[in-house]
Amino acid sequence: MNFQTIILMAPQGEGGGGPPYMLIMFGLIFIVMYFFMIRPQSKKAKVQRTFLEEIKKGDRIVTIGGVHGRIIELNDTNMLLEIDSNTKMRIERSAISMDLTMTNYGKKDEKLPEKEKAKS
Repeated sequence: MNFQTIILMAPQGEGGGGPPYMLIMFGLIFIVMYFFMIRPQSKKAKVQRTFLEEIKKGDRIVTIGGVHGRIIELNDTNMLLEIDSNTKMRIERSAISMDLTMTNYGKKDEKLPEKEKAKS
C-alpha cells in the first residue's frame, strides 16, 4: 500500500467526520477569520472615523496625497486647507491620512515650532 491508497481509504461511518464535525470546523474557521481579519479592520475604521470627527479649524494635517497644510475652514464633507501663505486648497474630509498626520504632527501642535504655535 502506498500513501495515496491509505489516504483514499479513510474510514466511512460513525467516526469518519459527518455533518456535525464539518459544521464545527466551519464555525471554528469563521471565528478565527473574525478575530484575525474582520475585527481589527472594523476597529481601525472606527478610529479613523473618530479622528475625522475630532479635527477642527487650525489643526495641521497631511492628505493621502502627501500635501501638508493647516485647516482654515471646515464643512460637513470638505474643508479649506492652507498650504502656504497665499495658497489654499479645498479637499474632502476622506482625503486626510490619519497615519501620516499622527506620524508627522503627533497630537495637536505637539511637534510644531514655537513660531508656528504663536501663529495658530
